[in-house]
Amino acid sequence: MISTLIQFLLFLTVTGLALYAFGRVVYHRYLYIRLGKSVNLKKEAKQRLQVFMVQVFGQTKLLKDKKSGIMHIVIFYGFIILQLGALDLILKGLIDHGLPIPGYQYFTLMQEVTVGLIVLAMGYATYRRYVEKLKRLKRGWKPSIVVFFIVFLMLSVVISGGFERVREGLPASGFAPLTSAWAALFEGMSHSAATVGFYAGWWMHLLILLSFLIYVPQSKHFHIITAPINILLRRTEPTGKLASLNLEDEDAESFGVGKIEEFTQKQMLDFYSCVECGRCTSVCPANTTGKLLSPMHLITKLRDHLTEKGAAITSKSAWVPAMVFAPAAHGNPLEAELIGDVITEEELWACTTCRNCEDQCPVANEHVDKIIDMRRHLVLTQGNMPHDGQRALQNIERQGNPWGISRNDRVKWVKEMDPNDDLQVRTVKENPTFEYLFFLGSMGAYDNRSRKITHAFVKLMREGGISFAILGNEEKNSGDTPRRLGNEFLFQQLCADNIATFQKYKVTKIVTTCPHTYHTFKNEYPEFGLEAEVFHHTELLDLWVREGRLQPQYEVKERITYHDSCYLGRYNEVYEEPRNVLRAIPGVELVEQSRSRENSMCCGAGGGMMWMEETAGTRVNVARTEQLLSVKPTVISSACPYCLTMVEDGTKLKEVEEQVKARDIAEILAQSVFGN
Repeated sequence: MISTLIQFLLFLTVTGLALYAFGRVVYHRYLYIRLGKSVNLKKEAKQRLQVFMVQVFGQTKLLKDKKSGIMHIVIFYGFIILQLGALDLILKGLIDHGLPIPGYQYFTLMQEVTVGLIVLAMGYATYRRYVEKLKRLKRGWKPSIVVFFIVFLMLSVVISGGFERVREGLPASGFAPLTSAWAALFEGMSHSAATVGFYAGWWMHLLILLSFLIYVPQSKHFHIITAPINILLRRTEPTGKLASLNLEDEDAESFGVGKIEEFTQKQMLDFYSCVECGRCTSVCPANTTGKLLSPMHLITKLRDHLTEKGAAITSKSAWVPAMVFAPAAHGNPLEAELIGDVITEEELWACTTCRNCEDQCPVANEHVDKIIDMRRHLVLTQGNMPHDGQRALQNIERQGNPWGISRNDRVKWVKEMDPNDDLQVRTVKENPTFEYLFFLGSMGAYDNRSRKITHAFVKLMREGGISFAILGNEEKNSGDTPRRLGNEFLFQQLCADNIATFQKYKVTKIVTTCPHTYHTFKNEYPEFGLEAEVFHHTELLDLWVREGRLQPQYEVKERITYHDSCYLGRYNEVYEEPRNVLRAIPGVELVEQSRSRENSMCCGAGGGMMWMEETAGTRVNVARTEQLLSVKPTVISSACPYCLTMVEDGTKLKEVEEQVKARDIAEILAQSVFGN
């Protein structure tokens, strides 16, 4: 009786101390997150819960890497199943009776099978990290400590259960294979010795479990708690939509994010949700071509800085016990500059905003918005950005295009490409009853190569009997480049001017050949008052082919691989429409390469990088072109003028431009509709 009471008091003491330490660590990190700017999240409970269930309990993001995904599912559901087993074991150690579960032998079998599967999963995790040596996975004692926690936790279940069988004199059973095997090793042991063995295993289980509980919030495994919350509270706005700045705030001392506490609380939750799996970095076009940027390290550096600075501001320690978990101090966190000391400018300007990192992230972290927020601080507050980008923005501000060509030459392409006026391209003034406003964008109006896309699409619209018009010299830059380069002021100015023009001419439908313009108009302009349907030209070409307005009749005998534009694919999930058009063309052999659809690699031009030189590593467009060439195409097709330019440059650098052509979907369809 006395020993039972002592056991119970020790249990309460140890468990109480562990829960207190756990609660303290979590609460202190909660206080650090509270330092950030508050954010109003849309309540859309049904949509949030649906995604939550699919991603948390369906583990869909993790299954993008099927091997590690299955391994994680085993561990995830294994621990859920073992919670009843842990409660059962704790009760046996306290009151000598387990849970009153009907069919207890089947419960035991389920527990032991789960223990075995988890040990196998941890073995495979160790194999991937230390034998297969996946580049994206860290190695060392810190990433490995969880393996020891889990394996010894499982071992404690077997030890305590095995000695319980010896103590109770239970025969070997197929319903308890692991504990029966352990018990067989100690056959003939006395009741007292078996009891000691049981309690040794029991305390081993409890102490490991509670130690792991304290360790979790002080490590990357905090994601066990924060990731489900992060997924539930994720932004439900259009994918990739950037938050706007209130540029009229007279109390604002700076714009963008120049201090860690200027991030929103939701962004800070991202920091603590990172599982350090490296999936984001493994697909990052900047990192894989030798640039300094690593999306994972970006998040973890921001997390560590928040923890250090949060502890300094709140005077609440981030570590319990500090002697075990606290890392070595690196200077005064209150004096560290976010951009410069924590994150370098080189990292920020390497990002192409392709969002492949976000698409791969299993915990719904967003990397791009944080990079853009810090770019905004550099540009709007410090007046600091690379010379190439600055020149492009100055040209956009002065002439409405990145090259600085006269804004009065924006409509010059009509006469140059259609001297006889056969295409009958009319402006909104000349054709006020138009159905579609064809918004060319700077590439479509000024770039010689992109003008051929414009020409092909215009011919197809005329063939399909589509009523359309252009703005002519009234057209301005969409603002995508300024916004992604951090100049929110210029973006909002262009946005207001464009919307005023659209309203002036009663525009209700807009079509563009540029995915960047498409995304900006469709997903970001509505916040500022745009009320119009926005289409990418491939969406309409697919529709018009299916309706019979356009009839591909001439064979195009080409082996074609299609390159998915980031802003058309990952940002807006337009994957099938361009492929549908290619499939409808007689003679086309459509082949896919490994990096396609949502996992397509960026061409290197997004995020304003179209106008900036790469100074480190290999060129992104060359790496992407090599991937596209791997399936031996005769044509690389795209649906983005930026992508087309980058791929053509890539084929020239690889010296295959004579054998492999880069062509837009509209050009290929026009060839089939009109013939050579």
